[in-house]
Amino acid sequence: MLFKEIPGLSAIKNTLIRSVQMNHVAHAQLFHGAVGGANLALAWAYATYINCEEREENDACGSCASCIKMAKMVHPDIHHIFPTPSAKETILELLPTWRKFLIESPYRSLTDWLEFTGATGNKQGIIPIKEAHNIIEKISLKAFEAEYKILIIWQPELMNIESANSLLKILEEPPTKTLFILVCNDTNKLLTTILSRTQRVMIPAFSDENTVEYLTEKTGVTTERAKQIAYLSEGNISKAVALTTHEGQVQHEWFANWMRMAYKPNVPALIKLADEFDALSKEDQKGMMEYGLNIFRDLLLWKNGAEALVRLEGEELTFVQNFSKAVKIEAIELIVQEFSQVYYYLERNARAKILHLDLSLTIARLFKS
Repeated sequence: MLFKEIPGLSAIKNTLIRSVQMNHVAHAQLFHGAVGGANLALAWAYATYINCEEREENDACGSCASCIKMAKMVHPDIHHIFPTPSAKETILELLPTWRKFLIESPYRSLTDWLEFTGATGNKQGIIPIKEAHNIIEKISLKAFEAEYKILIIWQPELMNIESANSLLKILEEPPTKTLFILVCNDTNKLLTTILSRTQRVMIPAFSDENTVEYLTEKTGVTTERAKQIAYLSEGNISKAVALTTHEGQVQHEWFANWMRMAYKPNVPALIKLADEFDALSKEDQKGMMEYGLNIFRDLLLWKNGAEALVRLEGEELTFVQNFSKAVKIEAIELIVQEFSQVYYYLERNARAKILHLDLSLTIARLFKS
């Protein structure tokens, strides 16, 4: 991955390049930004530039031995740490799958990764303590051929307390010429002791223009359709690509039917929907809660006269317009709280069927109250 392959974001690219040129590379850096952004892509390009044997002024050369190995993700001094679907599966076992996943697109989400591995059921992704121990073992050795040994840790917020604590000492005093690049989407889930040991690099979201450039080049959609998708995706490349294939339509249809059954209310139908929800993977269940939060946020905007801020189209926009006439603002605010609470319990492996049915009945009551 080269900087020029990442659309836009020239300011942050220049900042990273200058840090290398001026020899001000912090030993532990935290790249954080929204889901579907350039966090991981920039970390990959940055690592490529640092160890490039023939650095150019604004990018790595892309042709030296180091760059070629980086492009194939086989460089012996670059290590990737990422969540595994369960503690039984190791990073070493999943490394070929990870290479394929990342080379296809470095802008995808944790849900995309788990689906790519074929994870099912309650698997949410975890970086267990044994992988933290492997990190310490890997960096105890000298670099094999490059100037720096680099560890890219994707989704460090998924490390449990034991894993995170085991890394604190090595983050504070790493071996010479060893760099840590932590790539995360939610800094609130990281230990404050880890945050204090890293240099934070805020990665901005892609602009609509950046998204249009990526979609027209990679997916072949028309410029006009790419502009519509860019507006809807709000800088999330992963979401934008899903919109080009209409993957989000199924989610909307299921959610809209759920809300209609709750509004009637149709209790037998809600029980059936709870069974369907329970059969989804854990990440899909959480994704449905996130989708609901976004829809109700747009409902609030619409009812408060801020229609210009609602980034929806087609059936989703019609749904919001119609539902805004039937649901009171007070009910929407309470429903948003309920969705957030269910998301919280899903992360802690509560039974999805019970959570969903309870949420459905609560929404039905709030619709009528």
